[in-house]
Amino acid sequence: MGERKIGLVATIAVAVVVLIGVSIALLVFDPRTTGADALRTGGLAAGSVVALYALWLNDRRRRVEEKRQELDSQRQELDRQRYALEQQRQALEDRRTDQDRDRAADERFARAVELLGNEADQVRVGAMHALAGLARNQPEYTQTVLDVLCSYLRRPFDHPKWTIERSVDVVTDEQQRERTVRQTAAKLVVSLLPTTSDAHPPRYDIDVAAARLDRFDLSGRVVGTFEAQACWFRHKTNFEGTVFLGKVDLGDATFLHPLRAAGAVFRGRASLQCLHGRAPIDFELVEFHGEVDMQTAKCAEHVSFRQAAFHAGLDLRHARFDGGVDLRVREPLPSVALYNTEVDTSIHAQVPEDWQLEPLTDANRARIRVHAVGQNPSHG
Repeated sequence: MGERKIGLVATIAVAVVVLIGVSIALLVFDPRTTGADALRTGGLAAGSVVALYALWLNDRRRRVEEKRQELDSQRQELDRQRYALEQQRQALEDRRTDQDRDRAADERFARAVELLGNEADQVRVGAMHALAGLARNQPEYTQTVLDVLCSYLRRPFDHPKWTIERSVDVVTDEQQRERTVRQTAAKLVVSLLPTTSDAHPPRYDIDVAAARLDRFDLSGRVVGTFEAQACWFRHKTNFEGTVFLGKVDLGDATFLHPLRAAGAVFRGRASLQCLHGRAPIDFELVEFHGEVDMQTAKCAEHVSFRQAAFHAGLDLRHARFDGGVDLRVREPLPSVALYNTEVDTSIHAQVPEDWQLEPLTDANRARIRVHAVGQNPSHG
């Protein structure tokens, strides 16, 4: 500010000197010039000096402004670089945190799996709850945890109550404790599955082939593929309202007690080959979107397909319904395969109006035949 003031004073002084000098020079060297003309010309010369100073001052101000803008740009670039470095540092910190969490989760998972082999039943139950908690906190572990719990359920298990005949064998304490552990595993498997009320449920697969399941309740859950071939189900098994997104394999499965699947939805193929039903089976109002294969199924108690919808074929070849059957399915039925399909007519047996019950030699037994126009049945 002091430098600018000094420059202004110097410029005014130079302008005054130029004014006086030019005016005197004109009066001395040009006799024709009047005093007014000399003063006017001197004033123009003095104004030019002031104008030159103003131009220099503006140019200096412009350079200063450009320098300031350049410094601002550099400062903004430095701020951007600093922000980018901070983001990178935060990303590295988050990655390190995720790695620490994943490492802790892996260690927790490994420890829980190791404890599943512990001799104490309470330790095994605690390990299962730890696995379920891990799956709830970190959903990416859910399918792995389900696989581990299902693997535990598939382990061989001998228990007198899982026999067809009424057993008089004494149940040991060890067997009872193991049964409790297995019940816990089955309940945790169900609890980790999404419900039908979820807007976008994830798909998890279940494999309990050859397992022994007690009071297995999948009602209102969403399941991916369901592998349960040669599985034994004891007490009431509940699939009411369950949505199966993938294939369902109940081939050679045994139901010692009732199966309730009313209102369930089977999106994929349903394999019920060689199914053994020792108690009533309820498939009322079920939606079968894939083929249903019930060849050589043997059902000792009543089976109901009342108002069930079949969007693909139904195969009942060599199936036996010794406790009666209700096959009044929802129309239209795309196709049905019948060959040596037998039903006990001494117990309530209901079939669609277009179907026929052909008596066999045994007065209480009949074969099911179809003679409906427009259908494509295979029968014999």
